[in-house]
Parts: sequence; structure tokens; C-alpha cells
Amino acid sequence: MKKITLAHSPDADDIFMYYAIKFGWVDTKDYSFTNEALDIETLNVEALAGTYDVSAISFGLYPLIKDEYALLKTAVSFGDGYGPKLIKIKDKKLKKNFKVALSGKYTTNALLFKIYYPQAKITYMNFLEIEQAVLDGVVDAGVLIHESILNFDDSLEVEKELWDVWQELAGEGLPLPLGGMAIRRSLPLNRAIEIEDILIDGVKVANEKKVELCAKLEDENLVRIASDMLKKYLDMYASDESVELSELQLTSLDKLYEIGFERGFFTTQLKTNDYLIPKEYSTLRRGE
Repeated sequence: MKKITLAHSPDADDIFMYYAIKFGWVDTKDYSFTNEALDIETLNVEALAGTYDVSAISFGLYPLIKDEYALLKTAVSFGDGYGPKLIKIKDKKLKKNFKVALSGKYTTNALLFKIYYPQAKITYMNFLEIEQAVLDGVVDAGVLIHESILNFDDSLEVEKELWDVWQELAGEGLPLPLGGMAIRRSLPLNRAIEIEDILIDGVKVANEKKVELCAKLEDENLVRIASDMLKKYLDMYASDESVELSELQLTSLDKLYEIGFERGFFTTQLKTNDYLIPKEYSTLRRGE
């Protein structure tokens, strides 16, 4: 068996998109997947170090690892009318240099936040600690991500939706790119193609068996939210739109990398298609 290390976050969407494979519902051919569940910023840092064969990452990180990792077409998360939320105590007025908690230096939400709020004073912390930091007055505001956007303290309010930030920066009509998967370039190309196909199948099967899979994830205490809230969250970030990158999603990624380059966050402007696995290779090998 070919052992592949795969890292993902412990958030409901990542768990959902991977665990059809973990539960043996997908043919993994001659591969044995060992998985690590880590928060997204830890995953980003580990990707910079080249730790895992396959890893979930923030799309905002990818230009920094493009030479070591290729982007996968599957297990992608985009917002469409929703996304991370900048929250504060109700009726609190924020100064231009307000103190804010973000979930990590390399996250996509941090990239968009820094572009939109260049004078804010940023502190980084685990996303699970951000709401309490705002409540305690440690920071003036914080950006909530993952499941925390669905339910937060009644004394808090949304100052700005990052969806609205994205629409202002990118123009209307494009979904908000948040996170995806990357695979180590040192793996043989034919192997990379096979691994991507397995992961695509995993996300497809997860969606086909959503009710059964969600019940199993809840029964085994693998997710932090349950029942109606779990379904709502997965409909947002782990749906048929997560199976394989669409042309519209590719356009959104190109726009993200264009904005990041123009604002000086990236040294080159990426065209996403150039960094995907060339599936035509398998056809050429078979002589078709």
C-alpha cells in the first residue's frame, strides 16, 4: 500500500468531505490514507514547511507554496452570499486603528481584511477563542469563521460581512474563495491524478450519502455542531459545489490572486489553471 499523509481541519465541512474515505465508502486503490486534523492556520504553516502529502489550505496561502504544491480541484469551500463575519459589541464604534482578532496570518479572510482595513491593529489567535476575546474586551472586534458564524452571543453584532468586502473588491457575481486542498509536487504525476480522483469520489459520495454520513459523524462525536445547524453549515460549505472547481470558481480564484498581487501581497499574479494537476497526462500515457 502507498501511504499518503492527508491533513484537514476538524471543522464540519472538512470532516464531511474526507470521512467517506475514512469510513471505507470509497475505493482507495493501493493507497492508505493517514489523516491529521489541525486548525486551518496550523495547516497553512505546515504547508509552508511541506509537511504533508495532501493538505487543506487557505486559498490566500497558495501563492506562497505554489512551487511545492499543486492545487486540487476538489474539496473546495466558497461563500455565496455569506462568509466570515467581522463582529463587535453592539453599538461599539470602531476607530480606523481598531484592534482585531484574526484566525491566522495566512488565511484568506486575513488577506481580504488587511486589504480593506489597512490601519487595523491585528492580533492572531485560534478561531475558537475570537468570540470570547471580543466579549472580554481583549480586542475591539474579531473575524469569525467556520461554524462560529452561525451562532454567537446576543451582545455581539456584525460590523462587516467579508462577503460584502469581497464584492466591493472583486465585483459582483463571483463566489468568495476560502479554502481548498493542495498536493505535494514531488509525488509522481500519475499518482497525483489517482489521489485527486479518489478525493473527488470521496466528496461525491459524501454528498450522495449526506444524511447517513451526518448521522454517523454526530454519533461518533466527530463534529462540533449537530442536526439542523450541521446541515445548514454543510449546505453552505460542503455541497455539490465542492466536488470539483467550476469555471466560475476558477474565475474567482484568479480574481483573488490578481487583487493580492496588485496590493503587494503576492510577488507574481497566478492563473489558477496553470497550477492544477494536468489530467490530460493520464490520457497521453494511455495513448488515447
